[in-house]
Amino acid sequence: MSAVKEPLLHILKRDGIHPARALMIRLAAVLASLVVCAVVIVLITGLNPLEVYAGIWDGAVGTNRRMWVTFRDAAILLCIGLAVTPAFRMRFWNIGAEGQTLAGAMAAAAVMIYLRDAPAWAVYALCPLAGVAAGMLWGLLPAVCKARWNTNETLFTLMLNYVATQVVSFGIVYWENPKGSNHVGLINSSGRQGWLPDLAGNGYLLPILIVLTLTALLYIYMNFTKQGYEIAVVGESENTARYAGIRVSRVIVRTMALSGAMAGVAGYLLTCGVGHTISTSLVGGRGFTAIVVAWLAKLNPLAMTLVAFLLVFMQKGANQIATQFGLNENASEILTGIILFFVLGCEFFIRYRVAVRRRGEGVK
Repeated sequence: MSAVKEPLLHILKRDGIHPARALMIRLAAVLASLVVCAVVIVLITGLNPLEVYAGIWDGAVGTNRRMWVTFRDAAILLCIGLAVTPAFRMRFWNIGAEGQTLAGAMAAAAVMIYLRDAPAWAVYALCPLAGVAAGMLWGLLPAVCKARWNTNETLFTLMLNYVATQVVSFGIVYWENPKGSNHVGLINSSGRQGWLPDLAGNGYLLPILIVLTLTALLYIYMNFTKQGYEIAVVGESENTARYAGIRVSRVIVRTMALSGAMAGVAGYLLTCGVGHTISTSLVGGRGFTAIVVAWLAKLNPLAMTLVAFLLVFMQKGANQIATQFGLNENASEILTGIILFFVLGCEFFIRYRVAVRRRGEGVK
């Protein structure tokens, strides 16, 4: 029988890779993406790429205020990314973080509006509790239906986003100030009841510290607790989990309660620590961007801090160069897409290696 020629290239799965080498691959991908971005900048705009990069840096961290706003917005995005992580680890496709966050924001706003004359300590205590409870409820609805009737969690959580938006729309019309404006405005702007307090004169620091604390706690929970282990087992195989004596339905409900609660925290921070108001655009698509954050970081809460910062950094920089150079914001979004493409693509070379067929090799 004649020899069959082997393909020139073989794609082989790596058994393992040294962390330092994986880091070098990721850094090389980022550098390569910057080179490609530079070429795109020259071809599309004719501008000096270094000037554009300087504009991105200036827009994100060029001043003290811009730096703190970038850190705070990255923390909010990170918090929502943390919210979807336990569910995704369990292979429960929670696409409803947008609605869960919006529900938490709505509940916190309601407390601020209805208890504006209550003692300050009561408002400060009830706002986060209301936000967490509302987010948890929005997460429990699809979880209970999934556990009891095996409903499709992707569609269920996605549709609840629209329900939350309509509930907030109703609340805005009901609370409009002044009447007929269809706008709530700043809530409790005079006495600031329920507003997150400043730390050392810094109004951006407390939300950041809250989210960083949640990041550390979730990392410990997912990796060093029995419940975190049960989430991982259910995610690998529900049948294996049942064989091991794990009550899958209980894990699903408990985990989604946690996911919803953390999204509710993000909603509370948006209402009481960032916007101090409520609107249908308050979350601003972060619930969907958080999915990208979680997957890029491979559901690692610590790695998600860097990914969230990178995305917000590029977003702030995009706004700056759009203003500074008169570019359409879509042009700057192209740069973000190129960087994400390279960052995602490099994961292939971390998991696999390409082997070249030697001359004369073949199979009979």
